[in-house]
Amino acid sequence: MSLPPPADPHARLLSIVYASPWMMAALAAVRELGLESWCIGAGAVRNLVWDALHGHQLPSALADIDVAYFDTAALGPEREAALQERLAQILPGQPWEVCNQAAVHLWFESCFGYPVAPLQSLEEAVASWPEYATAVALTMQPDGTVDIIAPYGLGDLFDIVVRRNPARVSVDTYRRRVARKGYAERWPRVTILP
Repeated sequence: MSLPPPADPHARLLSIVYASPWMMAALAAVRELGLESWCIGAGAVRNLVWDALHGHQLPSALADIDVAYFDTAALGPEREAALQERLAQILPGQPWEVCNQAAVHLWFESCFGYPVAPLQSLEEAVASWPEYATAVALTMQPDGTVDIIAPYGLGDLFDIVVRRNPARVSVDTYRRRVARKGYAERWPRVTILP
């Protein structure tokens, strides 16, 4: 899919999203859950855009479709599991990964070795994601309109740049992520900053 780039990066991203049957279906599926504050973000958005910018006809394989939501009333993993199961029923065959961003502080230290403060909103959560190019998320309104959450803008996403977001990610964690992801194998135009 090779699209002429609109001048406005938000319009450019929306043109890619609306032209993507799989992303539109994924957004519609999550919308069916009826969550108050939710989005699809991170690698799902990055892959969609970088595939379009590289002219890839088939979507890159996703380890998961990151569905983030924010709900301080139900912090246990049971709710996440139930939502993930529901998504598998609504749109089967997708690698759904559901995470309540209001609960991240409860498990972050055991995974990454240092504690973090509780997040206060979905927008703050997106702003804490590992790279600026992946700190971008999408949500769908009841009328099918797609909204963008991009606390650092869309520059790195459209410039195909991998840059550490220091909000929560240590240099060591960032380096391990970059080594594991193999960005240049799929997207040769990528620039990876140390």
